[in-house]
Amino acid sequence: MASDPFATGAASRMETLRSKIAQELANVDFVLGYGRGFDPLHATPVTVRNEKDLDRLIFDATCVQNLATSLYGLRGKRLGVVVKGCDSRSIVQLLQERLWERENLVIFGLPCEGVLDLAKLRASMDIASVKEARVEGSPRDGLLRLKLAGDGGERVRDIETRGLLADKCLRCQHPNPLVYDHLIGPEIAPQGAEDDYADLAALEKLSTQERFDFWKRQMGRCIRCYACRNACPLCVCKHVCLADSREPHWLSAEATLQEKWLFQVMHALHLAGRCTECGECQRSCPMGIPILLLKRMMNRELKELFNYQAGVNLDAVPPLHTFLMEEDRIKDRGLLW
Repeated sequence: MASDPFATGAASRMETLRSKIAQELANVDFVLGYGRGFDPLHATPVTVRNEKDLDRLIFDATCVQNLATSLYGLRGKRLGVVVKGCDSRSIVQLLQERLWERENLVIFGLPCEGVLDLAKLRASMDIASVKEARVEGSPRDGLLRLKLAGDGGERVRDIETRGLLADKCLRCQHPNPLVYDHLIGPEIAPQGAEDDYADLAALEKLSTQERFDFWKRQMGRCIRCYACRNACPLCVCKHVCLADSREPHWLSAEATLQEKWLFQVMHALHLAGRCTECGECQRSCPMGIPILLLKRMMNRELKELFNYQAGVNLDAVPPLHTFLMEEDRIKDRGLLW
């Protein structure tokens, strides 16, 4: 079997994962999992169709992709999928909206201690020089040991992993999958701080004009590649997206600030009460635009008004999918207009 380069007691977990997937291969068309990418710091989605493919599987701190993104486009098949805790929230939301059938999905859940944000690492070094990488200890408080190649020969550099974790990991309250058929490895206690929306508070301290200027600068860099939309597991109407539609013609193909902004606002509104903050939209943006802020603003409002978080409770009804005469937190009956 292939060894896992991020060996933190993960060898037995990988053996268990491969064993469980092998047991289910006869019951599914294929299994979506993670494999090593084009360098030691990147993972890539892989499909496991037979036992030979099991050797390609990995699971470590580089497995940042949300594999639930591929599910809606594969409806009609019976699939297996490997998920982290945050990924499982997207699956819960898809099931709630009846966008996937539970009986056609075999979920392999792996408790997760965090994934690396390569943008943070890239800001301090040339990651192209990395020839080997290994996490020593837990991603929450361990070291990323890198073997670098250079003109002077190979050298080793250690970096604390906590400073490299994705922002969502620092506030994660669901490190364990919320829905699964096979749980691989022991559950992990949440260690992320309760989300206080500090990133939004910092933005809202700015004046109205300063916030307007901030978003103009950000949206001005958008190239309308739609990577944010395509990477989103809940953007399921890509084939009839209003950004591409010419009948009705909501948006033009012009690369004006107004058109870019309208698309991003529309994107955020269509995800109101649905976004699980997996962060794939922002991670996939080639221009580094902090578009997750827009979704987090919507999520904060949904939490305050309806006490609801997307993808947390499979039995819950999303607040925008139902109607009540009076909401618990919105007292509007009897008001004089």
